[in-house]
Amino acid sequence: MRSIFFILLILSSVFTLTHQQQHQPIKTVVVLVLENRSFDHMLGWMKKSVNPSINGVTGKECNSVSTKTICFSDDAEYVDPDPGHSFEDVEKQVFGTSSIPSMSGFVEQALSMSQNLSETVMKGFRPENVPIYATLVNAYMVFDRWFSSIPGPTQPNRLFVYSATSHGSTSHVKKQLAKGYPQKTIFDSLHENGLDFGVYFQNIPTTLFYRNMRKLKYIFKFHQYDLKFKRDARNGKLPSLSVIEPRYFDLKGLPANDDLPSHDVANGQKLVKEVYETLRASPQWNETLLVITYDEHGGFYDHVQTPYVNVPNPDGNTGPSPNFFKFDRLGVRVPTIMVSPWIKKGTVISRPNGPTPNSEFEHSSIPATIKKLFNLSSNFLTHRDAWAGTFEHVVGGLTSPRTDCPEVLPDVVPLRRTETDENRGLSEFQGEVVQLAAVLNGDHFLSSFPDEMGKTMNVKEAHEYVKGAVSRFIRASKEAIKLGADESAIVDMRSSLTTRSSIHD
Repeated sequence: MRSIFFILLILSSVFTLTHQQQHQPIKTVVVLVLENRSFDHMLGWMKKSVNPSINGVTGKECNSVSTKTICFSDDAEYVDPDPGHSFEDVEKQVFGTSSIPSMSGFVEQALSMSQNLSETVMKGFRPENVPIYATLVNAYMVFDRWFSSIPGPTQPNRLFVYSATSHGSTSHVKKQLAKGYPQKTIFDSLHENGLDFGVYFQNIPTTLFYRNMRKLKYIFKFHQYDLKFKRDARNGKLPSLSVIEPRYFDLKGLPANDDLPSHDVANGQKLVKEVYETLRASPQWNETLLVITYDEHGGFYDHVQTPYVNVPNPDGNTGPSPNFFKFDRLGVRVPTIMVSPWIKKGTVISRPNGPTPNSEFEHSSIPATIKKLFNLSSNFLTHRDAWAGTFEHVVGGLTSPRTDCPEVLPDVVPLRRTETDENRGLSEFQGEVVQLAAVLNGDHFLSSFPDEMGKTMNVKEAHEYVKGAVSRFIRASKEAIKLGADESAIVDMRSSLTTRSSIHD
């Protein structure tokens, strides 16, 4: 009798496991990473009027410098110029004069750049000015304890999103860029496991900062967002991982929608609205999870202390002198929203349930969760994604997908009152994108690379240059495949004075 009981118990547990595996509802993860805004700046005031469970702001959060105290207010508007967010800037913002991350140095750091910026960095948006987020936070889920992966700028943090390391970079490293960052990515893991991915880009796929992503075997994974995203969603053809890259250049009639200052966040809201409504109307809606996050805080105030104890170094790399950063603390908290018909309305998630007692949600949580959701046999990418909190459970609380999800989101009103200036110089990030384009184009062999190119171009010229470079690189790569080149090779373009290209491993 006892042996029959044990057999039934084993069969029951096998059935439960199989049943759970069969009923993992998410087959498509869509990731959209926007630029340079902190949690408090974008979502902090939603505590008051959208959901009191959010760890947001009350207006009593202040920073002082000498005789001046500035408290957090709800009158954020169009931002120009861009606040400081280099590794050194973030250190000042986070520590102030303290030995722990007291979040007390934002005003002082901003004042060191410009008198006006000290007010700007201490402002958050009213929910009605970011109506798409207000609706999504109310209808789905917000993470109020999700941090950028390092206390520094855009590129290192973007690298963490898909590879759980920046390979020792705390800033933009031009030499490394030309070669491409060598680390393995979650794209590689998906490919190894026979799963598909796609990068839907608007100006340039910044995922090409990874060397592996330049290989011929991945060239058909890159799609122009305007041509393909809506069509693939409508036809139920979105791959297991769909990455959406915003427009990084601000043009008349074609505004940047990445949220990087000086770009209008209303355009970022419109992009999120478009992505959401496209997914909502797709036959894949009931198996989709949309992740919206920001690469880093962009110099804007946040009141939540950045984790600085027991954060694992991803891969043994150390940052450059003079800081020799050990990658042992996280960056500032950023807005992160998740959308799926499997998510309970108005959910707020703070700390993860493991895998260690001190794990946190940060950008490495994305590859870590994709590994779990799709049951990938590939190893974790680094020690960091092995440690980061995962969010597969966010779609585990319901027995069937919701039918009350909004089909259409509110309209968005522009916040910027001035005309788009296509003649302005490039931001640091746009300059980095131009450098990536120059590598794709073969122009990094020219003596003017990389500093001069970005310095002499305005936004309109940079956009045209980048568009041409990406188009040539993709075309040459597809041509190489037709000619029978090895799929692990990379097309090596020669200077755009000619259109010659060669292939190398």
